Amino acid sequence: MAHYDLIVRGGLLVLPIGSEPGQADIGIIDGQIAAIAPELTDSTASEINAHGLVVLPGAVDAHIHCNEPGRTEWEGLASGTRALAAGGVTSFFDMPLNSTPPTTTAAALHAKHAAAQQAALVDYALWGGLVPGNLADMAELAAGGVIGFKAFMSNTGTDDFQAADDLTLYEGMQEAARLGCIVAVHAENNQITHALTQRFRAEGKGDARAYLNSRPVVAELEAIERAITFASETGCALHIVHVSTGRGVSRVVEAQARGVDVSCETCAHYLYFTEDDLERLGAVAKCAPPLRSQQEQAGLWAHLAQGTLAMVTSDHSPAPPNMKTGDNMLTLWGGISGCQSTVPAVISAGYHQRGLALPLLARALATYPAERFGLAAHKGQLAVGADADLALLDLYTSHTVQPSDLFYRHQHSPYIGQTMRCTVVCTLVRGTTVYQQGQIVGTPGYGRLLTPAVQGAALR
Repeated sequence: MAHYDLIVRGGLLVLPIGSEPGQADIGIIDGQIAAIAPELTDSTASEINAHGLVVLPGAVDAHIHCNEPGRTEWEGLASGTRALAAGGVTSFFDMPLNSTPPTTTAAALHAKHAAAQQAALVDYALWGGLVPGNLADMAELAAGGVIGFKAFMSNTGTDDFQAADDLTLYEGMQEAARLGCIVAVHAENNQITHALTQRFRAEGKGDARAYLNSRPVVAELEAIERAITFASETGCALHIVHVSTGRGVSRVVEAQARGVDVSCETCAHYLYFTEDDLERLGAVAKCAPPLRSQQEQAGLWAHLAQGTLAMVTSDHSPAPPNMKTGDNMLTLWGGISGCQSTVPAVISAGYHQRGLALPLLARALATYPAERFGLAAHKGQLAVGADADLALLDLYTSHTVQPSDLFYRHQHSPYIGQTMRCTVVCTLVRGTTVYQQGQIVGTPGYGRLLTPAVQGAALR
């Protein structure tokens, strides 16, 4: 008889698509799932009573800005990972920009890893940057274990991480293909968005509608197509971040059908909010690309339901309140604080409101990100041999998000005041409870660095 360190008892397990969900126990040894069965027996094991709760694989959020080192007054790894744990997220990928220095060199990668070793509560991977002038640094970043390379096709909003011009992006994709690494792009046409922004500023416009009009859908669609062309020509694995429209996802699906190694994500806020909410809420809901119309949002949900949109992230991009306060929407910081609400928002809007199956949503939140980025051997699913990364949810207890609930450094978010139709009760990372019923119970520095085994291996 096996001797388990911990048994999670009697939860309703959300297993991979094609498997029947059912009530079962999870036996954990040395941080990994050692057994899944209806009734495990071990009188010496510690136990967690999960009766009446749904057990999801811990979410894998591939798009986070913790802004450390250098801009911890914006967030920081300690507060950011506490929020992730409270939201049922057990692994995250930290973006290379908004930290100082940005992660564009091996030295900067080492500095960020050192900071994460001290502060991260959950497991983490680190994006490297692709910017003008750092092509020669990419090999050393890849050797250091970056999860991939992030490039911007439009202005980043910071001076120390420049957008990649077309030649930089093309040559960067060539180098990434040689290294076997994936490239992620923020896909918006810079000429269109910059010129429209300058025009509206000159006209004295700065309200929410001016901001929405400064970043039209066509700017996203054109940049997606251009990035796909470069990826097709170079053989580079490509990932399009925060796609805000169903039409954008369709461009990716069409390219996949042609054999291009490309994937995409949307974010919870594009699924939960629309452009009307930006006008209602103001800068707290400003992001880039911006929130879109109900029609565009419906396209995202249709792709999610079909399985052709296989990844949902948070793009948690926090900033101090003074950067989100003012009358001119064109000049205020464009980033949403939302990683703690991603899982509840997707379950509320997807399962409760639209009737989507839990395995489908779990795949978008956990399983597919792990597959796409070479982590599937240990992350993203409830399976024997996988890390015991678990999110225990009360599927039928609603709660209204309050500032006091949030673990961010700055307690502002468009989700405040929203009623979530489920509640994260407990989060385990590698079999260790890090969050339980409103309290952080894990230890800073518990998180481990994740490096990819095989990249570009899973399209959807």
